[in-house]
Amino acid sequence: MTDVPEMDRRQLLKRARNVPGVYVMFDEKDDCLYVGKAKSLKNRLSSYFRKTGLPAKTAHMMERVCRIDTHLTHTESEALLLEINLIKELKPRYNVVFRDDRTYPYIRVGTDHQFPGLGFYRGNRKGPGRYLGPFSSAGAVRASLTMVQKVIPVRQCEDSYFRNRSRPCLQHQIGRCTAPCVGFIEPGAYDEDVTQTLMLLEGKDAALGDRLTRKMEIASTALDFENAALWRDRLQSLRQLQSGQVLSGTRQDVDVIVGVEQSGVVCLSVMSIRNGQNTGGRQYLHRPRLDESLAQVLEAFLPQYYLVRPIPREIVVAPAVTSAQTIVDFLAEQCGRQVMIKSKVRSVRARWLETTRANALDYLARLLSGDEMYQKGLAALAVTLGITTPMTRLECYDVSHTQGEAAMGSCVVFDASGAARDQYRRFSLRDIRPGDDYAGMDQMLRRRFRGGASADMAVPDVLLIDGGRGQLNVAVNVLNELSLGSVRVMGVAKGRDRKPGRERLYLSGRRSPVVLDPTSPALHLVQQMRDEAHRFAISGHRAKRGRARTTSPLEGIPGVGSIRRRALLRHFGGLRQVRSAGIDDLSRVSGISRPIAQRVYDYLHQG
Repeated sequence: MTDVPEMDRRQLLKRARNVPGVYVMFDEKDDCLYVGKAKSLKNRLSSYFRKTGLPAKTAHMMERVCRIDTHLTHTESEALLLEINLIKELKPRYNVVFRDDRTYPYIRVGTDHQFPGLGFYRGNRKGPGRYLGPFSSAGAVRASLTMVQKVIPVRQCEDSYFRNRSRPCLQHQIGRCTAPCVGFIEPGAYDEDVTQTLMLLEGKDAALGDRLTRKMEIASTALDFENAALWRDRLQSLRQLQSGQVLSGTRQDVDVIVGVEQSGVVCLSVMSIRNGQNTGGRQYLHRPRLDESLAQVLEAFLPQYYLVRPIPREIVVAPAVTSAQTIVDFLAEQCGRQVMIKSKVRSVRARWLETTRANALDYLARLLSGDEMYQKGLAALAVTLGITTPMTRLECYDVSHTQGEAAMGSCVVFDASGAARDQYRRFSLRDIRPGDDYAGMDQMLRRRFRGGASADMAVPDVLLIDGGRGQLNVAVNVLNELSLGSVRVMGVAKGRDRKPGRERLYLSGRRSPVVLDPTSPALHLVQQMRDEAHRFAISGHRAKRGRARTTSPLEGIPGVGSIRRRALLRHFGGLRQVRSAGIDDLSRVSGISRPIAQRVYDYLHQG
């Protein structure tokens, strides 16, 4: 590909000004490659032409750039808006673009009808009526409709159904509709119900409560006890709803947005809290083409997301974004009020963050275990390893410990269909020097393969090790000693900066490591297996460490059960005093004979 000529570079940087703006990069076919914004166009463009230190993916993109256009703006917020619009128009290859083809749902109130009804609506809001939303999902709309019906019985049937009724339907019989279709309610009274419904849906439930209280008092004063009871029951339903659905002490609108990355795929999960209630969430995917951090992806996502959606007063994000103030200013200009972006939160907001993160991880796990993606990864990995026969079993090993404490090894298994979780194994590693991962890997592999193949644990086609050349050599030596040299072994070492997508693959029988393209399905499969082995090892290590820190040394003494342990601790006042006691002192404890006392003493003073 043709590069930007040196003279053009100099002229470009000479003309560039130290002001906010947007730059657009094109290739030799005049296709847009990238759109970016900058606080200073001159400084940002200069950074692309550094002789060293340019990330690999960015350098690859710059090899294709033949023209760079610039657009000056007055402010960073204006540059941000222009950047978003140009991305939508030009669809650049290397930008973070979160495509969202689904139209968001609304609740429609048919105000063009004498007896307006509530209903689910999706599409362009061009027809008559009030549209409330958008909601994050169809489920959130239906949950809101059900909630409203429990408090205020406004009809939710189609107009065609309404026109053809000759007697009340089941909804009227269970108290969920006042049956305007057969004249059971006057238009004025029904209009009052619609007004109250709109107040409830718009989050004005405090004002609605005051309105219901006033109506109840007026009816009671007028001795209209039937209507007073109606308003009283509706007020009680409203209060039950408030106590059951408010998630926090605040009734502000809050969005919680968390980014996670696995196997080269970024997932941003959004959870929407409206008027203190969880109205649902949604996940967005992105495959980075440039060397973007999670924070950078999230930073690009926020303006795109809120350009076409209602902006809450508070946005909680993880990870933190570096240009939060620029985004806050942009959002404030869009909605005409103050907006906050937070990353350090406590209490209920911290729980929202964890819930949203769990949703993102769960969504990614289901996506990555999808059959089509997995089969592509399996086929690509076979090509990388030069394997021509079908791979039916892959195993990945990892060792986890805390400064040598509670060392735990893990083996995760993938077959032709994906993760075979019923065949995962953990190895509690014993008698190894603290922190000696090589010895831990050696012990784990010998214990795994010392019996050769079995019906449950067949010899794998490929064995992956979380580690570099040293770990690979340990695995190869063990397998050769056990006459299993035909197993293909691969070590997975983290690359520069330990960022996903830069892993180096060390193969048995090959001197130099293999570096796959960050978008390679083979690399994504390797990352998925490595991450799963790491997760499985860490969970086992934490459980082992927790047991070790809460287990008494007395539990390991033969013949000393729970009754004798309690007697010793009660008599001496603690484990330290038991250790300091002599055999004669120990034998004076009720239930402790002299032979048992000798056994306790020897056990506590061994080594």
